Amino acid sequence: GGQQATIFVATKLNRGHLTTGDLSLLLPTLAHVDIDRQKGGHQMTSCESTTGVVAQNKGVLEPLPGQMLSEVAIISAVAIATLGDRLKGDWVAMTENYDLIRNHISRVVPGFEDFNERLRHRGGFYLPNGPRERTFKTPDQKAHFSVTTLEKNLLEPGQLVLTSLRAHDQFNTTIYDNNDRYRGIHGERRVLFMHKDDARERGLEARDVVDITSHFEGQTRTAEKFVIVPYNIPKGNVGAYFPEANVLVPLSSVVKKSNTPTSKYIVVTVAKTRATPAAKAACQEAVSA
Repeated sequence: GGQQATIFVATKLNRGHLTTGDLSLLLPTLAHVDIDRQKGGHQMTSCESTTGVVAQNKGVLEPLPGQMLSEVAIISAVAIATLGDRLKGDWVAMTENYDLIRNHISRVVPGFEDFNERLRHRGGFYLPNGPRERTFKTPDQKAHFSVTTLEKNLLEPGQLVLTSLRAHDQFNTTIYDNNDRYRGIHGERRVLFMHKDDARERGLEARDVVDITSHFEGQTRTAEKFVIVPYNIPKGNVGAYFPEANVLVPLSSVVKKSNTPTSKYIVVTVAKTRATPAAKAACQEAVSA
């Protein structure tokens, strides 16, 4: 019932490359910090920030020697090999000059008109945002507010709600190191942020090592050897980094409309770990918070 094959375009190795298919094909690609040289010269890409700003990105580091290709080159090569003469457009030219790709985008995506010119402006440009621009597509052209009744999720005694989160030195699932300057963590990622009162009620102290078990519709999943870090987090809630906490997410627990995993609301319990004293000591030694 598993996948026969998986194909990854990746900037670095991770365990998922080994576990998700009988055959795993790994296509190494340039990272955003790498210089991307094509026949058309030093290429730039665009990146959207958390504030809705689209700005240019140009790599500054010499890429590692070898056969790494850019993401654009990989996708284009797959398209050419798959469709051949049935392809529409000059994919080779687009690989050599990314401006051509942006020209196509500017003609079909609202808000990206004159994409290349605006991308070269210092600071980039804002994506269309109705509320910011005070544009509301309603009959009276005004914002309409609604009241939503939230479902009550009752927890059993001892249960907590786990949210997964990212560290500072992390980009999605790419982990650059084991530090998190935002939260004062150095040298470890298997940590559990917990309100001090929740820890005390469970007989736990800072640097205790615990196993985390998630509960959903009678199913349980356990992640072992997480170090307790007292933190200013709402009582009844705990936090842990992903992908380390991903194993706790129930596969069938998804948001109703988007069908995305409920990674921000996982019902869990914690218990002191059953790991060996040596393993516990290694975990505790790694964390300084």
